[in-house]
Amino acid sequence: MNWDDLRFVVEIGRAGTLAAAARHLKVDQTTVARRLRTLEDELGAALFERGDGHWRPTAIGADVLQRAGRIEEDVTALLRVAEAGAGAVSGLVRVTAVGTIIGDYLAPRLAGLYARHPDLSVELIASNDNLNVARREADIAIRLARPTRGDFLIRKLADSGFAIYGAAGHSQDTPNDWVAYLDDLAHTPEMQALESLRGNGRIRLRSGNMRGLMRAVASGIGCGILPCFLADPEPGLRRLSGPQPILSREIWLLVHPDARQQARVAAVSDWLAECFAGDGALFRGELQSPTRVST
Repeated sequence: MNWDDLRFVVEIGRAGTLAAAARHLKVDQTTVARRLRTLEDELGAALFERGDGHWRPTAIGADVLQRAGRIEEDVTALLRVAEAGAGAVSGLVRVTAVGTIIGDYLAPRLAGLYARHPDLSVELIASNDNLNVARREADIAIRLARPTRGDFLIRKLADSGFAIYGAAGHSQDTPNDWVAYLDDLAHTPEMQALESLRGNGRIRLRSGNMRGLMRAVASGIGCGILPCFLADPEPGLRRLSGPQPILSREIWLLVHPDARQQARVAAVSDWLAECFAGDGALFRGELQSPTRVST
C-alpha cells in the first residue's frame, strides 16, 4: 500500500470534496480521483459516498481515515526528527494566529527576525481555526486560551487586556450604540462582556475584521470592546472604561515537541517570546498617557 495514496484520501476526508482536496494538495481534481480509485481498488471497498456535492466516508472509509491520520502524524514526526539534525536556522516556519496578531503585531516586526536569521522564511497564517500543529498545518500556533488537551509544548506569551473605546472626537461617554464580532464569535469573553453591558443599546455593526470595527468606532458608529494593544495607540480612539482593562485574555504559544527540536522553529519561538515580553505593558493595557482616558 502506497502512503501517498492514503495522504490523498485523508485530504478528501478533511476537505469534503475532490475540488477542495485538489486545491490543498496543489494538484488537479483528476489526480485526486485517480488516487482514490487506486486505493479503493486495492482495498476492494468504497471509502466515500457522494451526496449533495460532498464526499462522506463509508463505515470502512471512516476507519481508514482514522488510522491514516495516525500514520500521517507518525510520518510528520519522522520528518521533524530528520530536520532537527540539520541544526541550521534556515527554511520555512509556519505561524498561525488570529488576524489582529498576525497583521497588526507580527508582520511589522519580522524585519528584526530576518536581520537575526537571514536564511529564515516565515509564513503567517491569519485564522480563527485551530490548525493542527501535529499534522504540520502550522509549526507554531498562538492562541487566546490555554489548550486543555493535545501533545504540545506550551508557553504563556502575554496577558491581553480589553477595554471599551469610543471615537476621540465625540463627547459621549455612555455607550448606546455598539459594534461587535460576528455571531460565530459570540462565545468569546469580550462579546459576553458586551452583552452584559449593553442593556438596551443597539449593535449597529457586526464584522469579523478587527481593523474594520476600530474604524467604525473611530467614525462614531458605535462603541466597542477592543484589544488594548491595538486600540490604545490609535489617535482616533479614546478609552471610555477607565485606566484598567475590563477583562483580560491569556495569549499562549503552542509548538509540537518534535518541531521544537528544529533550529528554525526554536529560533522563531524564542523570538516570539521576546517580542511579547518586551511589549507586555502594551498588551496588558497599561496606559502611558492618562489623557487617552475619559474621566
